[in-house]
Amino acid sequence: MPGEFIETTGASNGIREMLSNAGYSDKAIQYYLEKPYMGSLSNADQVSEMTGTCGDTMAVYLKVAHGKVTDVMYQVMGCAGAISAAMAAVDLVKGKKIEDARNLEDGDVFRVLQEIPVKKHHCIQLAVKALHKTIDAYQESHHPKNPKASFK
Repeated sequence: MPGEFIETTGASNGIREMLSNAGYSDKAIQYYLEKPYMGSLSNADQVSEMTGTCGDTMAVYLKVAHGKVTDVMYQVMGCAGAISAAMAAVDLVKGKKIEDARNLEDGDVFRVLQEIPVKKHHCIQLAVKALHKTIDAYQESHHPKNPKASFK
């Protein structure tokens, strides 16, 4: 069909080679090509969106049950660095207690990706910040802090 892009093995190998030459590890390239957690969750407990300084935008869909992250999906409008960072973040938090997921740091994602170009490190920060924003919003809406009023 006109305008339809069909990824062939040759095209995939060409993209893989370009990303490898740009400084992406095989793991980061695999996340980018497979996009295992790209999409939305219709029954998400929380959805938040964040735009990075580069203009990349991420929406994070979070599902929580019994205090654990049961599912996370990202919708990413951005580059290979943003997509691979978002996919790696999901692998690191899925199945974890919500508090442990909130403790995710940029270095954790970088270790999973193994290598991405230095000029794309901000993509990791965006993926982590977007996840933190979503978790914070979830915790606030499901477990709001009730500061005790002080009476004198």
